[in-house]
Amino acid sequence: MTMALVTTTEMFKKAYEGGYAIGAFNVNNMEIVQAITEAAGELNSPIILQVSAGARKYANHTYLTKLVEAAIIENPNIPIALHLDHGADFEICKSCVDGGFSSVMIDASKYAFEENIEITKKVVEYAHAHGAVVEAELGKLAGIEDDVNVSDEDSSYTQPDEVEEFVTKTGVDSLAIAIGTSHGAFKFKPGTKPQLRFDILHEIEQRIPGFPIVLHGASSVPQEYVKIINENGGALKDAIGVPEEQLREAARSAVCKINIDSDLRLGLTAGIRQVMQEHPDYFDPRQYLTVARANVKDVVAHKIKDVLGSAGKA
Repeated sequence: MTMALVTTTEMFKKAYEGGYAIGAFNVNNMEIVQAITEAAGELNSPIILQVSAGARKYANHTYLTKLVEAAIIENPNIPIALHLDHGADFEICKSCVDGGFSSVMIDASKYAFEENIEITKKVVEYAHAHGAVVEAELGKLAGIEDDVNVSDEDSSYTQPDEVEEFVTKTGVDSLAIAIGTSHGAFKFKPGTKPQLRFDILHEIEQRIPGFPIVLHGASSVPQEYVKIINENGGALKDAIGVPEEQLREAARSAVCKINIDSDLRLGLTAGIRQVMQEHPDYFDPRQYLTVARANVKDVVAHKIKDVLGSAGKA
């Protein structure tokens, strides 16, 4: 493949030292790829486009990589990494590395500690030999993301006393930790005050100084989009996400990558529902997808400027 993707190594080093984080936005189709990369291009921000197993199934590996290749041609001035989100096993990670991804995640967090190390190490050895980097996960996040479904009872915070051994033995490049974020749009009940466990984050920082940390399940569930969806025929349950000021605080510390997916979906769906409700006579997909794409671009621009702090860092 001819695309000039970058790995996240340099991105994370600068983000760690500069007190900001890189947004990792999930992509499924052309409109989402365009919205993310246009926003990043205009704000001169580095970016990670990430693909879940479900996205690969939906859009096909070749189509996704070619969309990303197009985005690189259109935005030559910003660093773009292509990352596999939640790789379930060695095979899918290998397939993505072979298919040109610059970064993969092996999520073996459902296994016992020793087994997680063993599986992660195997992926690291293969990826590093082929010029790609690896993210792993320690601790279990609650919530639902494509094929990953963890109940609140089974979720667990990352144990700071395990991180050093894990990072040393696996040779992994970045680590996703569980400090109170969760997957999906229905994270926390309205009226509750979600609180990230910064005590755990800071202890991990002390154990592995300079090492890039990743936050999954970090959407904030913008209430204006939930409202638009529900006012235009939708039936989303009331929910709130991770408060953005807490994410900004995390980005100032060891957190170098923040994953955002649900917020993009909400913006996209709000745009489609609103146009369809207001114009029942429309049947050209471009009419509603143009608005949907603009919403996603707004979400991404807001995250880059106000949450991640990565504007102007390309």
